[in-house]
Amino acid sequence: MIETERLIVRPWREADREPFFAMACDPEVMRYLLPLNTRAESDERIDSLMAMQAEHGHCFWAVERREDGRFLGFCGVVIPREPIWEHEIGWRLARDAWGQGYAYEAAQASLDWAWRHIDTPSIMAITNIENTRSWGLMERLGMRRYPEEDFEHPSVPVGDPLRPHILYRIHRPQ
Repeated sequence: MIETERLIVRPWREADREPFFAMACDPEVMRYLLPLNTRAESDERIDSLMAMQAEHGHCFWAVERREDGRFLGFCGVVIPREPIWEHEIGWRLARDAWGQGYAYEAAQASLDWAWRHIDTPSIMAITNIENTRSWGLMERLGMRRYPEEDFEHPSVPVGDPLRPHILYRIHRPQ
């Protein structure tokens, strides 16, 4: 568990399933992401994150607000996997949590945790090229874009506007 001034970044709980699915049903939250069309797909995503946590000690963790325990979304670092074979930081917050600095706070805390606990020279992040909010956060975190590593995401159908992805990376602090 990671605690910041306003947030708790923690392993998933059964109680997170409903608000996670509600977030997945918000078209603005999912605008640049492949949809989770059913509650079963949403639950499978949480199950896979819980399994990753159990096996590796980290995942995209649940994020809750300290003052009231409200589920806000997720943030964390996942193990290397397709299509990029590096540790990846990622986040997703409910729309009513946007614009309050929560994503930055959770992501910075996740990076700090990763540098202390994961032996990796760098951590990357990816997003759809149109997702300016996400890559803006990457830049605020000190990440740098590597345009020569932009790619077509293989999980997104050819021709889909979500397919073009950009890659940002941050190197371990000296």
